[in-house]
Amino acid sequence: MREQLLALKEEVSKALGSVTTEQEVDQLRTRYLGRKGSLTQILRRMKDVPEEERPVLGNLANQIKQEVAGLLDGRRAQIRDEERQRKVREERIDISLPGRRPLRGAYHPLTLVTREIIAVFQGMGFEVVEGPEIDLDFYNFEALNFPRDHPARDMQDTFYVAEDVVLRTHTSNVQIHTMKARTPPFRVLAPGTVYRCDSDTTHSPMFHQVEGFLVDRDVSFAQLKGVLAVFCQALFSPDVPLRFRPSFFPFTEPSAEVDIGCFLCRGAGCRVCSQTGWLEILGAGMIHPEVFKSVGYHRDAYTGFAFGVGIERIAMLKYGIDDIRLFFENDQRFLRQF
Repeated sequence: MREQLLALKEEVSKALGSVTTEQEVDQLRTRYLGRKGSLTQILRRMKDVPEEERPVLGNLANQIKQEVAGLLDGRRAQIRDEERQRKVREERIDISLPGRRPLRGAYHPLTLVTREIIAVFQGMGFEVVEGPEIDLDFYNFEALNFPRDHPARDMQDTFYVAEDVVLRTHTSNVQIHTMKARTPPFRVLAPGTVYRCDSDTTHSPMFHQVEGFLVDRDVSFAQLKGVLAVFCQALFSPDVPLRFRPSFFPFTEPSAEVDIGCFLCRGAGCRVCSQTGWLEILGAGMIHPEVFKSVGYHRDAYTGFAFGVGIERIAMLKYGIDDIRLFFENDQRFLRQF
């Protein structure tokens, strides 16, 4: 058995001379040291060796096993080193080549417009407040002077989660949450996502609004006009024309739609402004006394105004985008422009 063990070591040494890959090293390891390998078969015959010779042969077997494993590991390391050296020789880097410019992300156009709007109003002392996107009918409709049978509810195209739970149709629900939790004076800006059952080139079932409201004593419509004039001039142009048209919203009285002069045709009339020379950008008005009543304010103690801006509407006007669906398709060709 001694001769067999020494011969096995010599055999492994010779076999390693023709090995060129790590896979071949693994095959040799299995052939000689595996469960059915040559060394294992020799050791299984150890029971037939006279008892007095077993300690010597056992130590020799362990020594040969360690030496064979060392030879295999050494050859594996040598092959890896040779492979690294080959790559160094063959895979040289031409440092004269121009560098690769890394791809850089950019803010989504809706994010850009939202931040710009928030910055303008924060400059006028408004604080940003967020509210729930899933809310009770009370906060989304009833407290905003939408009675159960009010026809204005049909204007909202609402997603109902349950009988009295809705996906908010406007960020005006933040107005109710804020007024029920605070005592005036305050001026608040509420940006966020809203939902309505509507989908075409200018409407989306999910879109974004910024609701702004101010409550204090002796607030006037003239102050509302001043705030919105500053906003429009900061967002579009210092000399942009501005007009207020009478309108209707259940939660404001009086109410108005706010238009700016078309900055594409300068009032001459074009396809974007439907030949009118004006572009509608937001709705506004004085907070309705019934809204104050629903939140527990004395209607004679406070007055206030509110306005709502559609983020997609502003972005489409600023960037000349004619299809609202482009904002949500995640097309890199579109997004790279911003």
